[in-house]
Amino acid sequence: MTQILDGKAIAARLRADIAAEVPRLGFTPGLAVVLVGEDPASQVYVSSKGKATIEVGFRSIEHKLPATTSEAELLALVTKLNGNPDVDGILVQLPLPAHINADRVIAAIDPDKDVDGFHPINAGRLATGLPGLVPCTPRGSVKLLQEWKRDLSGLHAVVVGRSNIVGKPVAQLLLQANCTVTIAHSKTRDLAALCRTADVLVAAIGRPEALGREHVKEGAAVIDVGINRITGPDGKNRLVGDVAYAEVAPMTAAITPVPGGVGPMTIACLLENTLIAAKRRRAL
Repeated sequence: MTQILDGKAIAARLRADIAAEVPRLGFTPGLAVVLVGEDPASQVYVSSKGKATIEVGFRSIEHKLPATTSEAELLALVTKLNGNPDVDGILVQLPLPAHINADRVIAAIDPDKDVDGFHPINAGRLATGLPGLVPCTPRGSVKLLQEWKRDLSGLHAVVVGRSNIVGKPVAQLLLQANCTVTIAHSKTRDLAALCRTADVLVAAIGRPEALGREHVKEGAAVIDVGINRITGPDGKNRLVGDVAYAEVAPMTAAITPVPGGVGPMTIACLLENTLIAAKRRRAL
């Protein structure tokens, strides 16, 4: 029987654990979120993050800037937040307006406050097995996978997608969990055949229902990172993943739904990163 990896329930459990720890800290962790412009999806994400931050007992610090904000002004704000002792985590919501270089902004964040885990120093720490802040979606994906099987040693994991945000870091985490890891991408030859060798298949390509039955080995575990909005035959919008869930789920040992799988884990892991950052800054 297929195990549905319920991200909502697992994220709620993680948030509850975080909330239970806050009263014992002796201080209130602070998370600063910066939103530039009025991208509707980003506004929803920032609102959700702010609500979750308050619910676990953290201090939520929001900076909402107009789309006309210059790169220099944004960098000045990041520098200010770096030096603010009440701020333990800094997140600059992506995407940024086209006139702002996102790489320069990410590089300006104090790596020890980089709760998105995107700073090159944190990427290097992850790659070399040193303690650091790990990107939230990869972190949440592996936590979900370990609900299916705690010990992943020896499993062959195929990660479809090589982005710095998901594909590469989730591959690093799976390596740390002693998986044998293959990263596939748009230039991979015979993608379906390669995917069928996977005990664990991670889909992170951003194309709706791109992976179907022909990509999945019977009994594999599937982590679907994709969140794609499409219009159904009835004309209504709905969210789907990168995996054709209805046809793939019956074949699998475990699978994440979309919505309700990896998505809720991302925010929960953001809060976990903020707690980790707050404790490390105080040598706790």
